[in-house]
Amino acid sequence: METPQSDDIYGRARVEDTPELEAYYKELEGLGAGALWTVANDIEPWEPRSSSIPMLWKYEDLRPLVLKSSELVTPEKAGRRVVYLVNDKRRDVSAAVGWLYTGIQVTRPGEFTSAHRHKASALRFIMEGEGGYTVVDGNKIMLEVNDFVITPNSTWHEHGVEAGGKTCIWQDGLDIPLVNALEANDYAVYDGTQPLTAPINHSPMTYGGNGLIPPDKEWNKPYSPLFKYSWKTVYPALLEAEKVNDVNIYDGIIMQYSNPLTGGHVMQTMGASIQLLPKGFKGKAHKHTGSFVYQCAKGKGYTIINGKRFDWKERDIFCVPSWAWHEHHNLSDTEDACLFSFNDLPVIESLGLYQEKVFEENGGNQQEL
Repeated sequence: METPQSDDIYGRARVEDTPELEAYYKELEGLGAGALWTVANDIEPWEPRSSSIPMLWKYEDLRPLVLKSSELVTPEKAGRRVVYLVNDKRRDVSAAVGWLYTGIQVTRPGEFTSAHRHKASALRFIMEGEGGYTVVDGNKIMLEVNDFVITPNSTWHEHGVEAGGKTCIWQDGLDIPLVNALEANDYAVYDGTQPLTAPINHSPMTYGGNGLIPPDKEWNKPYSPLFKYSWKTVYPALLEAEKVNDVNIYDGIIMQYSNPLTGGHVMQTMGASIQLLPKGFKGKAHKHTGSFVYQCAKGKGYTIINGKRFDWKERDIFCVPSWAWHEHHNLSDTEDACLFSFNDLPVIESLGLYQEKVFEENGGNQQEL
C-alpha cells in the first residue's frame, strides 16, 4: 500500500500553537470564524478520502429478519416496509456508503404501498418473488427477478404484489443522504389512487428494444424513459458481449444501464451497471472516486477492498467506498458470476471530480491483510 505524504513541507499548513495563537483562535471562535491553517490539511487532503468503510451484508442472515418485518408491521403503518443497510461510519446520515442509501423491501401478495414522491431519486433490483409491480407516473410495470427498475426524482410511484403472486423482496437504492446534505429533499403522498395513464409495461415495451427508439414520441425529461431493464435481455447481452470483446482486467464484461435516448446515465444523480465475471476471473486492483453498492445477481466470488477480503454469493450486498482499492474474483472455474451495482458517478462526473488510479504493486493484486 502507499505511504502517506507528509504535511511537513512548504505549501502545507505547519503553524505551531502558542499561547498567543490559542487566545487568537478563541477570539475568532466567538465571532463564528476561524483560522484556515488550523483545518486546511484536514479539509484539503493529498488524495480523495472517504469517511465510509467497506462492508458486506449477507442475505442469508438478513432475509429472515426482512420477512419477519412483514409479520410485525403493515405497509399502511410503515409507509414502506424496508430493512435499511447502514455503514458503521455513516449512521448519522443513514447511508450505506458515501451519500448513497440502500435497503431491502418486502411486500406480500395483495399488499401495496401508497403512491408518493420525493426529490430523492430511487432504483430497485428485484431479488425474489412473483407478481410484483411498480407504478411510475401512471405507468404500471411488472417485475421479475434481477430486473433493474428506476423511479426518478419527483415521479409519483407505488409498489405492490398481485393477489395471486408470491412474496417479493427487492433492493432499494436512493440518494437520500446526498439530497438531504444539499438540504433539498421533500416528500408528498398522493391523494387517492394513482390512475394508470398507459398500458401495462408500456415503458419497457416502447423503449426496451435493442437500439430501437420511437421517432414520433417526445421525451424532454432529464432521466431515462425506460423504467425497467429486464434481466431476460440484459444477461444474454452480457453473454454476447463476452464473445466479441476483450475482458476488462478490473471488471470483466461490464455494461452501464443507460438512457436509450442519450446513451448517458439513467438518472441525474445515480448510475448503475451490470458486470459479468467470466469463469475463473481474477481481477486486478484499482481505485477511483465515486461510491458503489454491489449485489451479487449470479454466482459466487470475493472482492478485496483495501486489503480485506469479502466473500459473496447470490443476493449478498457489499459496498466499495470512494477511492478504495478493490478487485473482484470469480470463485468458480465452470460458471460466470454477475454483479449489479449502483453509484453516484453522474454527480462525480458532472462536477469534474472523477479520477482513477491503478494498483501497480504485486502484479496488480493486493496482499490480503
